[in-house]
Amino acid sequence: MESEKNTDEDAPYHERQQKELCALHVLNNLFQDKNPSDRFTKKDLDDICIRLSPDSFINPHRSFLGLGNYDVNVIMSAVQRKGCETVWFDKRKSINSLIFENIVGFILNIPTDYRLGFVRIPLHRKHWIAIRKLQGLYCNLDSKLESPETIGTEEELKDFLKSQLDDVNKELLLVVHSEISESGRWRKDSIEHNDNKINHF
Repeated sequence: MESEKNTDEDAPYHERQQKELCALHVLNNLFQDKNPSDRFTKKDLDDICIRLSPDSFINPHRSFLGLGNYDVNVIMSAVQRKGCETVWFDKRKSINSLIFENIVGFILNIPTDYRLGFVRIPLHRKHWIAIRKLQGLYCNLDSKLESPETIGTEEELKDFLKSQLDDVNKELLLVVHSEISESGRWRKDSIEHNDNKINHF
């Protein structure tokens, strides 16, 4: 079944949750590709799983039944296909250390309940949420939302991320272009370090 999505060309692209495909949705919601052929499909992610573990009878990067529930390795590999890299944010650091204009978007990893219909199943699962700047404001593109929610300005995003990361069970991934990842120019201390090296040359 194809995931529900917003079809208004002027609106943010937003896939809504289907089955265990939140990793698929987080990728497509993050990159906002307008051309359907440029978006990831379940087959794309399944192919990545096989490439990562070609000799595994039970693939460790997705659910046992192959219905989704892809792990972070699949997301990181898919992000590379877009010329980007994922960077784990060190929660010991301050959100203020980030250079937001050099970051494509954010992926939050949060605990979630697993439900079968209206029945809550006691399984430990994680959910992926995309956040990025659209039309000048940061938006929460969580596939479990009926539509994207506006977070607001950079300062409002900082407050939002701080409140999320107060939970020890939540993690944050930064998505940056490959050249930004290599240079470390997504964080202020990297630029300050490079400036100091130049000054001492």
